[in-house]
Parts: sequence; structure tokens; C-alpha cells
Amino acid sequence: MLSAKQYKSGVKPIWCPGCGHFAVLNAITKAFAALEQAPEDAVLVSGIGCSSRLPAYINSYGFHGVHGRALPVAAGLKVARPDLNVIAMGGDGDGFSIGGNHFLHASRRNVDIVYIVMDNEVYGMTKGQASPTTPASWEHSKLTPHGPEVRPFQPCAIALASGASFIARGYSGDPNGLAHMLFEAVQHPGFAFIQVLSQCPTFCPEQKQWKETVHLEEVCTDDPVKAAAFLHGDDGLSKGIFYRQPRPTWPVEHPDTQPTNLRKSFEI
Repeated sequence: MLSAKQYKSGVKPIWCPGCGHFAVLNAITKAFAALEQAPEDAVLVSGIGCSSRLPAYINSYGFHGVHGRALPVAAGLKVARPDLNVIAMGGDGDGFSIGGNHFLHASRRNVDIVYIVMDNEVYGMTKGQASPTTPASWEHSKLTPHGPEVRPFQPCAIALASGASFIARGYSGDPNGLAHMLFEAVQHPGFAFIQVLSQCPTFCPEQKQWKETVHLEEVCTDDPVKAAAFLHGDDGLSKGIFYRQPRPTWPVEHPDTQPTNLRKSFEI
């Protein structure tokens, strides 16, 4: 058994002071300690961005991929090595912009992985541009001085419509609650999506108000209709596990199908 602190690597995080990602890192280590996770049996897969640096800070295997491609790498790894605990992670730009198509299909395939998106509603690493989840009226970027004027992406609602079988939203200001949420997600058999409201005080100082406005909602259901009604009326600042419905994971095992040796089939 390891303590939460022992799951941290010797690499020091280089996030900005006050960044919510520090709390996500702590939540992951706390969840691993509660799960008694063997470091060699866990793999963290990320894309590009501030949040995608996180695998380097955890004492486990990690894969830092290219922009938006964390989910196909994670899904392929889990299919090849179902014995591993695979967690994909990234930010709102990485996951919902260039990686948006992968998000939809990972949800519907229901591969048994966890996907954590640290959503700060901004492109932080490239200095504060509007992201897919940026409010339409946000005016703090020189590229969009009148705000992006586009309806923001609704991650949890889209995950539900795409077929994700576990949907939750956490808050970096509540690392213990987030650790419990991650503990539940890892044990869920299927694609578990967690949107984390992770503040970026450097480019979005107004997000410091989340501490006063984020609220807990006890609405967990296995009924997609009830979940959809809640999510489409939600203010985006609620936290909790919203939807959980175990269903067969992909790939489905067929006992009557004989395995084939792919390597031999390509031999000349």
C-alpha cells in the first residue's frame, strides 16, 4: 500500500500559481491510494496543453501524445491490455476542439477507460484564446474582443447523447470530492467521463468566483431521459455524478469466435 504522496513522481509541476490542475493531480493520487493501485498497472494518457503535462507528475506509466489524440491511444491500449487501468486526460481545447470527434466515438464505443477533462474554458498554454467551452460573451482575448459569440460546447450533454455510460462533473476546489468521483469512475465498467471545472486565474481571474457558485447536485440516474432533462437545464456549475448505466463494454467477447493469429496472416 502506498500513500497519496508516494504516487507523485519527482518531477515538479510547472503550472501557474493558483491553477486548478494542482488539485486534480492531488485527487488522482488520493484515488490511487484508496484503490491501492499498483503504479505499474496504471497508464495515464494525455494530449497537448497545460493539463496534458499531468502524466509526468504521477508515479506510473504515462504517454504524452499529440494534440487531441489521447482517447484513441488510450482506447487502443485498453483493448490490447485489458488488465491495465487506463486514464486519459487533457483540457477543453484538446478534448473538445481537435479531439472532439474522438470524444464522440469513445463515448459510444464504451471502452473501459476513464477520461478526465480539466476544463478552464480557455486555451491557457497558448496565452488565453477562446476555447470550445468559453462563454459567448467572454471579452478577455485580443482575438475575440467582443467575445467568441458562439454557444459554448456542452460536454456532459454531448457525452450522454454520444453514449457514455458514466458522466460526472467535479470541481478543482473540492479535491476530496473529486478523488471520490474518480474512485467511482475507475470501478465503473465502461467509458467514464469526468468534466472538471479547473480554474485558470492567469487568463480567467473571474473563475475565482467558482468557489462561491459551484454547487452539489444529487441527481445520479440510470435513465438517459432524466439525465438529459437535467443537463440541458443545468447552469454548468453543478458537480456530482449525473449518470451511470453499466452496459457491455467494447470489444464484445464472442465465445463462439475462434481467435486468429494476425502476425501469421501477414507472413509471405
